[in-house]
Amino acid sequence: MEVNITARNLTVSDRFREYVADRTHKVEQLAHKVQALEIKVTRHDHSRNSGPEDQVELTVFEPGHVIRAEAHAGDKFAAFDIAFGKLSERLRRAADRRKHHHGSIGTSELSAHDFAELDIRPADSDVLLGKVTPPQAEATPDMGESPVVIRRKEFETKPMTVDDALYHMELIGHDFYLFHDSDTDKPSVVYRRKGWNYGVITLK
Repeated sequence: MEVNITARNLTVSDRFREYVADRTHKVEQLAHKVQALEIKVTRHDHSRNSGPEDQVELTVFEPGHVIRAEAHAGDKFAAFDIAFGKLSERLRRAADRRKHHHGSIGTSELSAHDFAELDIRPADSDVLLGKVTPPQAEATPDMGESPVVIRRKEFETKPMTVDDALYHMELIGHDFYLFHDSDTDKPSVVYRRKGWNYGVITLK
């Protein structure tokens, strides 16, 4: 397994590298054909409030899967331990799923009324599929530097079931997951509701 450590706004000491090496061998025991483990350490300076805080992001790459976990703490060692605990739990879930695969969740089991309280306006499917260019917004006055930052990401995708999409969402620790539904052949999103309930939004 290849282990890569990168740092931002701080220096990674040999002591931290040894600390990581003593624990990351467990990843190979839990993961399925793990290819690499990426560790990103970032120091955030909150001097006006509580002082510096360290963030540790862990990403495991398996064939066809990505498992992520992250945590914040007062120092990088504590943040690593918290993130590693989350990662280990997600790897165990993935291993359990390989052993005992549950049945698929049909979208017919989810009623449209589940989405009634969501203030969501879906994009046109042709825009998502790249067939047309989205309309340009009207010009707005220059308000100076804005704190809003929009990051765009593009991913290669392959058709999958709702059950598989939920599985991937849990592995990366997000509250939603965009995917190509193999049952409907349409762009869809699964998302987490209260408790262990989930929802699905599909474009027409």
